[in-house]
Amino acid sequence: MAFIQLLVAGMALATRLEESRQVRVVAKEVLKSVIVRVPEPVKSAESPVVSRPPVPPAPVAPAVAPTPLAIPQVADPRSERMLNDARVARVAGDMGKAIVKLEEALAQSPEDASVHYELGLVHEQMGVFDTAATHYQKVFQMGVQGAGALYEKAALKLRDGFEQPDAMLGKLSLARVRIFKNPNHESGQRVILTIPVQKAPADEIDVAEIAVSVIFFNRTTKGEIMQLEEKSWVAEQWVTLPFDWAGGEESLRMTYTIPPQDHQTEHLFGGRTYYGQVVSLLYKGEVLDVQAWPRDLAARIPKAPSVGPGALMPPEFQDTLPPDFDPELPLLPALPSE
Repeated sequence: MAFIQLLVAGMALATRLEESRQVRVVAKEVLKSVIVRVPEPVKSAESPVVSRPPVPPAPVAPAVAPTPLAIPQVADPRSERMLNDARVARVAGDMGKAIVKLEEALAQSPEDASVHYELGLVHEQMGVFDTAATHYQKVFQMGVQGAGALYEKAALKLRDGFEQPDAMLGKLSLARVRIFKNPNHESGQRVILTIPVQKAPADEIDVAEIAVSVIFFNRTTKGEIMQLEEKSWVAEQWVTLPFDWAGGEESLRMTYTIPPQDHQTEHLFGGRTYYGQVVSLLYKGEVLDVQAWPRDLAARIPKAPSVGPGALMPPEFQDTLPPDFDPELPLLPALPSE
C-alpha cells in the first residue's frame, strides 16, 4: 500500500516536470500612436484683399497759438502823458501841438519806441517822409524785444513806403446816420446816433488811423444855436468790435444826453433842446467825409472840412430803438440769445 502511494506521487511529479518544459506563446496587442501631420496650405501667387474698418487717426493736440506781441508801455509817466496828448492832437489835425508834445516826450525818454513811432506818424501825415522814415528806422532797430508790436508796424512802413491820406478818398466813407430821439428819458433828453463807416472791398487800412468826430448842437429857448461844450454828456461805443468789415461796414454808436435844468438856470440862460450834429470821418488826420444835419450846421464848425460824399445825405430818423440796444445798459452789447 505504501509502495502504491509512492508510485502515484512519482508519476504526478514527473507529469508536472514535463509540462514545465513546454514553451507557451502569449500574444499581446501593443497600442502605438500614429502622428499625422496637417499639410501646409498652398500659397497663391496673389495676397488676399483684406478689408478692415477704418481706424480714426489719433487726436492731434491743437497747435498753441503764439502769444501776440504787445506795444511796450512807456516807462516814464510824464512821457506817457505827453504821448497821449500828442495822439489827441494828431487825430484832431493839430500837427504843431503834436510835435511839441512829442519833442518833450522824446527829451524825457529818448529811447522809447512808442514816442519814435508816433513821431513817424506825425511827420508822415505832414508829408515829411525823410524824418518819418528816420523814426521808423529807429523803432525797427530796437527789434522785437525793444519795440514789441511796433517792430512789425515800423517794418511794414519801411517796406511798403508811405501812403497819402487822400488815397483813401472813395474807399472809406460814412453811410446814412440813424437818429433815435427820446426826449422823455429819466436822465434827460437823450439822442442815440448810429454812425456806419463803410470800406471798399479789398482795400487794406490801418484801423488805428480811423477817427469819427461828432459835434453836437443845441437850440436854446431864446432861439440861439449853441455848440456842445460839456463832453461828459456824450458816451460812445463801437458796437461791432472786433472789426471784420462783414457786409462792408462797422458802426459807431453815440449816446447824447442833455440833463434837466433847474428853473433858475433855465430862466437865466434859457432851456436847451437837441438841434443836430456834424459827423466827420477822418483817416490819418485827413477829413474824408462829412454829414451835417441840419445842413446849415456845416457852416458853423471851425475849419469847415471839404464836402464829402455823405454831405448831402440826410439822416434816417428812427421811431424805435435799435434791436440790440438796451436802454438801461446803452454802452454794452446785447446778450446773445440762448
